[in-house]
Amino acid sequence: MRQVWHDLLFAHWPISADVMRAHVPPELDVDTFAGSAWIGVVPFRMSGVRLRGLPAMPGIRAFPELNVRTYVRVGDRPGVWFFSLDAASALAVSIARAWFHLPYFRARMRCEEAGGPVGPAAGERVTYESVRTHPGAPSATWRGTYGPTGPVEFATPGSLEHWLTERYCLYACSPAGRVWRGEIHHDPWPLQPAEARVQVDTMAAATGIALPDAAPHLLFARRLDVRIWALKRLALRA
Repeated sequence: MRQVWHDLLFAHWPISADVMRAHVPPELDVDTFAGSAWIGVVPFRMSGVRLRGLPAMPGIRAFPELNVRTYVRVGDRPGVWFFSLDAASALAVSIARAWFHLPYFRARMRCEEAGGPVGPAAGERVTYESVRTHPGAPSATWRGTYGPTGPVEFATPGSLEHWLTERYCLYACSPAGRVWRGEIHHDPWPLQPAEARVQVDTMAAATGIALPDAAPHLLFARRLDVRIWALKRLALRA
């Protein structure tokens, strides 16, 4: 698939690796930075969603999405593990749950630029709201505003920013318990420091994980073009 991601807020908190271990399949190793696992809440919107070589399909070409994630690895391949992905497109949710074995949920969502600039040469603030509406799923809400506060920089290898964002695969688990990996390709993230004013955030709590009381590590990215390959089943040791 091809997708374009817009107006991403990366909000991350360090969390005990032992706590995270209980929430990640045993076939995957919890990845850590400076001894801590990390949990992220990432609101954004996407456009240009289509299968490569085909035009965009009505109903899934553009919509907001919000995910809750942590970071894992299999062998020497670091990747992303998603606890939840809320999306405003019911069709996209159905396709992703069936084809990608990902925990997508339907949600009523709003994402728009509004208000004054957040910082010097930073652009408009993003107003974002997501209320989960998926039948039978735990309730989850995120409501707030955010935006960049400084110029674009590319993360330095070895830094926390690089570790959090420069990951080029995702892992998923099918209902039968099989682990799959999906390759992702994109240019390095054009990151900016960010500021956020969050009124409600119950996204991580809906997965059973309590966020630390400390302020999150915040980054913003205006746009990224992405290619995603079909999942491949991994032959892992028993």
